[in-house]
Amino acid sequence: MTTIGICYLILINLIAFALFGIDKRRAKMGAYRISERTLFLSAILGGSMGALAAMYLFRHKTRHLSFTAGIPAILVIQVIAAASLLAVSSGLPH
Repeated sequence: MTTIGICYLILINLIAFALFGIDKRRAKMGAYRISERTLFLSAILGGSMGALAAMYLFRHKTRHLSFTAGIPAILVIQVIAAASLLAVSSGLPH
């Protein structure tokens, strides 16, 4: 993986983590919320580890099956995809 790719993953995971934290704070304050679509999009774009960490650290969205099943499922798919890409790029049989 390139330096740019690693930097992207770090950044998108920090963004996903922050989005979940901000949404939790807004939920407590009764303020305008971040849409569930945006939260899921941040995970799909590579921030699934940050999203999952934030869910459990902030205890946010942990009662929603779509999140408790969806975010880990996205992470598993991303790990499998990354492993497959690494295997193909290294010439290993897949």
